[in-house]
Amino acid sequence: MGYSYLLFGFAILCLLPQSTFCITRHYTFNIVKHNVTRLCTTKSIVSVNGRFPGPRIIAREGDRVIVKVINQVSNNISIHWHGLRQLANGWADGPAYVTQCPIQFNKSYTYNFTIIGQRGTLFWHAHISWLRATVYGPIIILPRRNESYPFKKPYKQIPIMFGEWWNVDTEAVINQALQTGGGPNVSDAYTINGLPGPLYNCSSKVFITPGQTTNVLLKTKPHFPNATFLMAAQPYFSGLGTFDNSTVAGILEYESPLHSSPTNKRLGSNPCPKNMTCQGPNGTKFAASVNNISFILPTTALLQSHYFGQSNGIYTTDFPVTPLNPFNYTGSPQPNNTFVTNATKVVVLPFNSSVEVVLQDTSILGAENHPLHLHGHNFFVVGEGFGNFDPNNDPSNFNLKDPIQRNTVGVPAGGWIAFRFFADNPGVWFMHCHFEVHTSWGLRMAWIVLDGSLPSQKLPPPPSDLPKC
Repeated sequence: MGYSYLLFGFAILCLLPQSTFCITRHYTFNIVKHNVTRLCTTKSIVSVNGRFPGPRIIAREGDRVIVKVINQVSNNISIHWHGLRQLANGWADGPAYVTQCPIQFNKSYTYNFTIIGQRGTLFWHAHISWLRATVYGPIIILPRRNESYPFKKPYKQIPIMFGEWWNVDTEAVINQALQTGGGPNVSDAYTINGLPGPLYNCSSKVFITPGQTTNVLLKTKPHFPNATFLMAAQPYFSGLGTFDNSTVAGILEYESPLHSSPTNKRLGSNPCPKNMTCQGPNGTKFAASVNNISFILPTTALLQSHYFGQSNGIYTTDFPVTPLNPFNYTGSPQPNNTFVTNATKVVVLPFNSSVEVVLQDTSILGAENHPLHLHGHNFFVVGEGFGNFDPNNDPSNFNLKDPIQRNTVGVPAGGWIAFRFFADNPGVWFMHCHFEVHTSWGLRMAWIVLDGSLPSQKLPPPPSDLPKC
């Protein structure tokens, strides 16, 4: 009896010509609005080409990908290619006001990048405000032609996208939360490939944080009868507060076989403006920070300001690389003064420097898991633990032999994560929590990697159609 292999590419939310050479693949993304019905409610959503989720991008390692994005809606838009390193090509990375100004109504921008040294399942998504709720899709990177998989070649590749669904406009949800200072309304459903589902109990589980991807190799049964399996998703929530513990499910059914650095991240608060009532803790406004800096996006792109040497009034380079006020991060009592500084501060790194980062969660307003995503780099997770990081003892237990490589990592609630990376990619690179509300509250920062000495180690000039702010 033969066996079938299905490779599932999971992402928390392309047929190839017979050629042995790398090719250029062209896509057009029309940003439009169209009506979608979920949970017996119809609403207008922003989408790509009128599809939800959006179209998949399929390419091989070494291919050049050109995506022309045409904005036909009133919302500003930008697209991030999550997990793609964009070597010396930060102009194509996508986060609004970090590497580019957003694409305005009736304007377009062409993302032009080459896939270098990467394969597997990634995803793309909008990277401005909360438009990622409906503007996202998979990226499947196959091995170079005539190169083998590290396992038996799968019969089929099926991308599975986990997401959330709101019956109301997500832009209204986050705008209301930022205005009132309280937490945003919870989503109405969790989705698999844009569809909600019922509640089921599952025997085998895979845990991934928001923004992470993983591949699951499914070995099917040799017999056809009873060959139906259920896939379900349930949110993992480690913070305190009210939330909707919704679940989602999908069905897999197959036919008969064919013959053949230390930093602390915290939730906190900002003072409520005068003559205003705020709905955060003790009448304040929710805020989030890294080393007490709640990062404010500028009104122009950081990368452009850096390239042209025009940082004055845009950003400063004095981001604190160690906590300003050390305390018992995960113990009690917690400090009463949770106020943070709103600023646009960055960390500057020499080219090809080796960087170690320790991300420490705090218990201010309750310990919580944080999925941190670093743009432009992959990093090695060398250590993790619960409680406070001990710089004198914990490094001796670091895994320096075979650490896992990631672009997104979950910092445990009330714990810490240590990772290392080489700053070998010149440009400005965003690092932020992939809980969208935490990013909106300021749990984000930026690294500037300086040019190297060789031409290939320098940031090239911006493309001619780079959007203007």
